[in-house]
Amino acid sequence: MSTIPDQLDPPSAVAPWRRRWTAWRNGVLASPRFQFWAARLPGIAIVSRRRAAQAFDLVAGFCYSQVLMAAVQVGLLDLLRRGPCSADDVALASGLSPQAALRLVRAAAALDLAEEVAPGLWMLGQQGAALQANPGAIAMVRHHALLYADLADPVALLLRDRAMPTALSSFWHYAQDASEHEAASYSALMAASQAMVAQQALAAYPFARHRRLLDLGGGHGAFASAVAKACPALEVAVFDLPPVVAGAGAWLDAAAMRGRIALHGGDFFRDPIPPGHDCITLVRVLHDHDDDACLALLRAARQALVSGGRLVVAEPMAKTPGAAAMGDAYFGFYLWAMNAGRPRSAAEYGALLKKAGFAGWRRHRTAYPVVASVVVAFG
Repeated sequence: MSTIPDQLDPPSAVAPWRRRWTAWRNGVLASPRFQFWAARLPGIAIVSRRRAAQAFDLVAGFCYSQVLMAAVQVGLLDLLRRGPCSADDVALASGLSPQAALRLVRAAAALDLAEEVAPGLWMLGQQGAALQANPGAIAMVRHHALLYADLADPVALLLRDRAMPTALSSFWHYAQDASEHEAASYSALMAASQAMVAQQALAAYPFARHRRLLDLGGGHGAFASAVAKACPALEVAVFDLPPVVAGAGAWLDAAAMRGRIALHGGDFFRDPIPPGHDCITLVRVLHDHDDDACLALLRAARQALVSGGRLVVAEPMAKTPGAAAMGDAYFGFYLWAMNAGRPRSAAEYGALLKKAGFAGWRRHRTAYPVVASVVVAFG
């Protein structure tokens, strides 16, 4: 096994003051004497305890996520939504023993998924209420079983360097020859979680200014439907793989959008993108692909846009204030396990857009960047 040197030669790009300050700060924070002192000094003690809690959350985070997974799998959130219930009620509904049900509901309460409203009686907590009302978030929690399987040995996953199939890469099987059943599985997950992204994008960008919009990689049309409902005069279309488009009709029927959304089947890496649209959207598409593939897609999108059109990119992005962990920690490892793609910052997308031939780009602020950020390219 390789070892990491105790000390590395600092890169010349790091300013000397920054290196000295960071080394001094880290030395102070690592000192048991400072930790003892900081925990007892009024004012500083509050910060010290918060930092200690954050450190413990890093250690215990996997257990927290598994409590959430268990709560979703046994239907705990749905049960608590219906009213106060006891641990025995949870046991009866879930098939757990009374002791196991009590352990689960108490753990859920510690994470604000549940709340003890009277001795031995439980309802949804604030976090639980927000999650239970969000089908997309619940769908992602169920889907995380695949990610957890790939991350059972994270170092082994990194050492394989994307050279072997994973649970996630097998699930996200983007290909012309994917079966309609395979396409339906991942398209359903995308559709369930797309409402959150659509809400952020619609609030950040005035789609109604356009005449014709094409959603590239739009799946069953969840994002396209949201835009169409918000902008009744806008002509909206979806371009995706043939097996994906083949399953979109039933979804559009259920959403009462049949006839409102035009469907085009094809592979945007091989087939021409339908022309004549003054707005093209890429919603949670680019971060699934490596740089060369992204650049090829951006060039094809620019060529397909009418003069003066806009390209809208909406997805979680790296180095976003208030959402940095979601960008590089969560999506960094998720996309590594998927064997393709990487999280990028808005500036990195800007560089790719310029390289693809766009004259410029602008970032549009979203209320919840942890869900999605929006970048718009023009020219």
